[in-house]
Amino acid sequence: MEHFPGTLIRLIAITTIILNVLLGGCSQLPANMVWSVTGTESAAELAVFDKTMKEFMVEHEISAGALAVTYQGRLILAKGYSIGEASAEKVRPDSLFRIASISKPITAVAVLGLVEEGKLQLDEKITDILDMSPAPGGTADPRLKDVTILHLLQHLGGWDRDKAFDPMFQDRRISQELQVELPIDTSHIIKFMNGQKLQHEPGTVYAYSNYGYCLLGRVIEKRTGMEYGEYVKEEILKPLQINNMRLARSKLADRACGEVKYDSETRSPYGTFNMENLDAHGGWLASAVDLACFAAAFDDESHCPILSKDSIERMFALPENVKPEDYKTGNNYYACGWMVRDYGNGDRNMWHNGLLPGTYTHMARRQSGFNCVALFNKRGKGIEQIDPKLGKVARSIKQWPQHDLFEQMLTQTKGPQPGAN
Repeated sequence: MEHFPGTLIRLIAITTIILNVLLGGCSQLPANMVWSVTGTESAAELAVFDKTMKEFMVEHEISAGALAVTYQGRLILAKGYSIGEASAEKVRPDSLFRIASISKPITAVAVLGLVEEGKLQLDEKITDILDMSPAPGGTADPRLKDVTILHLLQHLGGWDRDKAFDPMFQDRRISQELQVELPIDTSHIIKFMNGQKLQHEPGTVYAYSNYGYCLLGRVIEKRTGMEYGEYVKEEILKPLQINNMRLARSKLADRACGEVKYDSETRSPYGTFNMENLDAHGGWLASAVDLACFAAAFDDESHCPILSKDSIERMFALPENVKPEDYKTGNNYYACGWMVRDYGNGDRNMWHNGLLPGTYTHMARRQSGFNCVALFNKRGKGIEQIDPKLGKVARSIKQWPQHDLFEQMLTQTKGPQPGAN
């Protein structure tokens, strides 16, 4: 009997843990940490979004997050979320995050805009636009001459990083083989890749390719005479009143004003890969509000300020390697810069995620009129579950508020924020 008190204490402790889990214990903050939310106070029916973000960030030990939600073209919610010491800088709705591969839909829109203007054709061959000759002593794959702009947009160019490697993160190897000093730039990467074999016949097999979008960035520069980033700012972002997006830098010392700090348990997010070379496939900084504005631009296809209705339809259509008669309704496919799931009768979901060390991002568009953008300063196992969680929240809302925060958020003065200039 002398051991009963200790047994009882252990039983109480175990019971407490179980109750915490059952009653939402995953939302318990670490010691000495506080939960902070910035942004306009939400309508009562939207409080479930804050609750979901808190639970998710606590569960995955994420210190910085942001969420923007639109409904039928209106910005309904824009929040910044932080977990940290009370004195730490707080994430704001307009804080900047590396958005990683959500850069691809932006590049795709820029390419389709050039097609509209007659400055580019989707069936043009990449070898007719860029110098695709290999380095001295190298041999180009003869199939390279068959790669088109549309192939690049739909990841059908023939490069397969799962069967070979991703050249956008092989700086040291490329510098050694080309005998050039670090840091290398995109011209070195292209010169190196021109001497590599394709893994697939162009236009036949979907294989996600950061390199293909790197080439699209160079195509934009070739056909416009402008740097990729400046062209996108002028022709895509400015018409949408998105003024704070910019290309990311690699080093912590070069962190942009208002940019969050990144947290990675594996590879350092600073200086171990070259953000400057990722521009067209993964290099943009944006706020959740910026990306919500970009996503909502396609809600009313007849009045989109950056693409025609026909171009928007082309952007989301089946890829070249899938015949309409072979497509099974409800399956997903990669269109031009977007993942798409088509349910028929014009009912589609469209989305893109982004992953880098210290970065996880998600942008989704629903045919119901609900769009959302969630940005985090950390990646990890299970983090992609934010999509179904937010989707479930959206489906639970019976009456959406009528307000629109876009004018307030996009036109407010961007004052000094923590971070380097």
